Amino acid sequence: MQLGAYSYFRIDCSAGKYPFVPATVSMAGAVVCDADNTTDHSHQKNKKRPRRVTVAKKPTKEVKTSDDIEDINFSTDEALEIRASLLKWYDENQRDLPWRRISNSGGNDHDNEDVEESERRAYAVWVSEVMLQQTRVQTVIDYFNRWMNKWPTLRHLSQASLEEVNEMWAGLGYYRRARFLLEGAKMVVDEGAGFPREVSALRRVKGIGEYTAGAIASIAFKEVVPVVDGNVIRVLARLKAISRNPKDTATVKKIWKLAGELVDDCRPGDFNQALMELGATVCTPLSPSCSLCPISTQCRALSLSKLRESMLVTDYPIKVVKAKQRDEYAAVSVVEVLEGQDSENLQSNNKFLLVKRADKGLLAGLWEFPSVLLKGEADLTTRTKATNQFLKSSFNLVPGKSCNIVSREDVGEYVHVFSHIRLKMYIELIVIQLQDLKNVRDKKQGEERWKYVDREALSSMGLTSGVRKVYSMIESYKQSKSSSSILAKARPRKASRI
Repeated sequence: MQLGAYSYFRIDCSAGKYPFVPATVSMAGAVVCDADNTTDHSHQKNKKRPRRVTVAKKPTKEVKTSDDIEDINFSTDEALEIRASLLKWYDENQRDLPWRRISNSGGNDHDNEDVEESERRAYAVWVSEVMLQQTRVQTVIDYFNRWMNKWPTLRHLSQASLEEVNEMWAGLGYYRRARFLLEGAKMVVDEGAGFPREVSALRRVKGIGEYTAGAIASIAFKEVVPVVDGNVIRVLARLKAISRNPKDTATVKKIWKLAGELVDDCRPGDFNQALMELGATVCTPLSPSCSLCPISTQCRALSLSKLRESMLVTDYPIKVVKAKQRDEYAAVSVVEVLEGQDSENLQSNNKFLLVKRADKGLLAGLWEFPSVLLKGEADLTTRTKATNQFLKSSFNLVPGKSCNIVSREDVGEYVHVFSHIRLKMYIELIVIQLQDLKNVRDKKQGEERWKYVDREALSSMGLTSGVRKVYSMIESYKQSKSSSSILAKARPRKASRI
């Protein structure tokens, strides 16, 4: 039965004066009362008929939500609209980045290009995506350009040493990425089957996970597969107003499925980059520019924020409490070895002792100044004892026997923060003269685990930002001490009384 514009029902009015008032409710939700239809008309006979009084309800727009994440999907029409809008926006607004110039150099005709060109493009995508993990785009640009100048192809990289790669990577952090990139390059070249073109084959390469495999396959080889990074998670969580832990396994799995529903069949690589670009430049974590978003009309988080003042677009995805960083403590000794017998000339071609870290674990295989982990906060006496034992057991550095200590000074403290560790370092400068270099050794046989390097070599090595900070503190300390000494010598003496 088709309803008319109004449905009638009775409501009781106050004071008993009006037993009921015939009323209407409009289809828009407004309550309309006919105030002149009462049972008592004796005092209103000569009055004009009053106007209808309309009390309008605030219109509401229904926004579908679901508590079950499995019920969330993109319809075919939604997907088509999002693809068209996002690709158009990307074509007009994409950033000019060096790896994109390489990946776009072959145009869209990937089927007819030669193998060398396609592998060069895939290699550029691989390097850039690995560098961009946990690192800002502006930081990566210079590193990428230097890397590609030194190792322009996968074969060039496969011939590099880990030390060379670490030197090039120094400052980017998460050094395991560089090691995996080198190992993966060697693996692909050694197998001799060419660069893998599909996700399934790419996943078998050392260091290539689901995200990197999807990026290489879609951007370089046009395989229709999704990619999901932090930017994509944020965009999709807002598009569908997903109130789930973004790190939860079920949520991540669903996000990958949603991304797969959206990826464009003809331009999968461009679409994946567009989605990531949107998250990086428009749909940002704290201050999204919704007015500039090409798919804001499909965004449920934005619709909800307009309906409820208490809700914000930035409520999605939900914030996850990060695991508390554990505190660690270390005594770091910058051991400077004097060249020659002039103990006063500390600015000559002196050398510094560096130690190679273990091949597994944090900062594996990287060089650093000798350091000893402590059980907790430690006083100077405890730190000195721990350092002396380490230098003796590892390098046979024994004061009065294999070396003489020229000076030993406490330089200060420095806290270096890793993703899961807060490392407090107690830094000291130990200047020594060796009595016999042959007696100084590393008791571990085989691969070189320590070496002496001069200032020039130290400045060009692939040292971590933490090690560089320690060295910078040493240099500043020396400079300050030197300036104080010069001022003391230049200060005029007081005239003695006669």
